[in-house]
Amino acid sequence: MFEQIYRQRIELIKIIEGHTGKDGSQKTIIPSLFFSRYSSNIGPSYGVYNPSLCIIVQGMKEVLLSRERFQYGPADYLVASVNLPITAQITEASIEEPYLALKLEFTPSEILEVLREFQVEAEKKKNAKRGLYVSKIECSLLDAVTRLARLLDNPKDIPVIAPLIRKEIIYRVLQGEHGELLKQIAIEGSSTNQINDVIEFIMNNYEKSFKIEDLADIANMSVSSLHRHFKEVAAMSPIQFQKQLRLQEARSLLLSESSDAADVGFRVGYESPSQFSREYSRMFGLPPKEDMKRLRENLDKSINQ
Repeated sequence: MFEQIYRQRIELIKIIEGHTGKDGSQKTIIPSLFFSRYSSNIGPSYGVYNPSLCIIVQGMKEVLLSRERFQYGPADYLVASVNLPITAQITEASIEEPYLALKLEFTPSEILEVLREFQVEAEKKKNAKRGLYVSKIECSLLDAVTRLARLLDNPKDIPVIAPLIRKEIIYRVLQGEHGELLKQIAIEGSSTNQINDVIEFIMNNYEKSFKIEDLADIANMSVSSLHRHFKEVAAMSPIQFQKQLRLQEARSLLLSESSDAADVGFRVGYESPSQFSREYSRMFGLPPKEDMKRLRENLDKSINQ
């Protein structure tokens, strides 16, 4: 088994290297499949993990969800079952052996389709669990992922074969050690499915003010149940979730535009520039203006190296 996993990993290293060629995260011609390559340790970086399967074939990574830490490498795979704001850091990468990874995004409807088509049993109404987990990689899953990646060298086969392999990959994840956690996202009426509805609402309305009672209505839960289940899935409260989204978007806007920090704060939903600056500093370590200076200096260094 270990020899087979090793061979599959070596093949994936060659495929990812062959289809990247430079550092960064890049789309492939297979829908929802992304490759990442980095030749040095980077981070912390901030973003939102979409529902997805992440596999590292070379290097190591650390992901922080609120205060919970997840470390994984070539022996593991990571699954996000819902949208989650995270902090990530590549902890093992070099020019000689760059960090190489792939991500395959999926949707709850795709999971439900696999559950129905393959008659996969799932426990109904199971209590919500963390929306992010790490499991040990298995030959069957890595084999399916490798076959999907091979299609990049035969583009004419992608429209017909890629959807079939995607279903197999989702099936393998559902059959895995923590597959029940992923099944719950697709089951209507489960607490995880209800919390996902709230997460989607916050994702689409993060800049707006809303009452916790409104979120409880969306989830069809009491306020206390909403708090309990939301924290179980996201490792943070709905308000903390919204705050992370606001601050991540503000940082992205400041980096891509030459906008005033106070103006950006208003755009992402803050009513007080001082509160925006204070919470920004707490999350990123520096006030907006100083953080932008640091980011741009680091960007210039990486370009000139």
